[in-house]
Amino acid sequence: MYQDETLICEDCGKEFMFTAGEQEFYAEKGLVNKPKRCPECRKSRRQHNRKKMFDVVCSKCGCETKVPFKPTQGKEVFCKECYQAMKSETESETEVQV
Repeated sequence: MYQDETLICEDCGKEFMFTAGEQEFYAEKGLVNKPKRCPECRKSRRQHNRKKMFDVVCSKCGCETKVPFKPTQGKEVFCKECYQAMKSETESETEVQV
């Protein structure tokens, strides 16, 4: 049903293959438009659009970590593990009170 198709990248002008397998995947996901960018330009665009990460030190355990927001001076910042642990503790305390 689907056949490989050669497309031209909107960003770099390079030809790239839109394979039958990719076309089938697009159809399964309900995507109707063909890709406008080659895989390399799509990857580059995704990396460029990612949030800037900030280096911080966890207020609880002291390990170095990264967070997707600019920390405010004087406010505590936690690594993922400490944050999840604190969140679990809070949820269990809420269940006990009910």
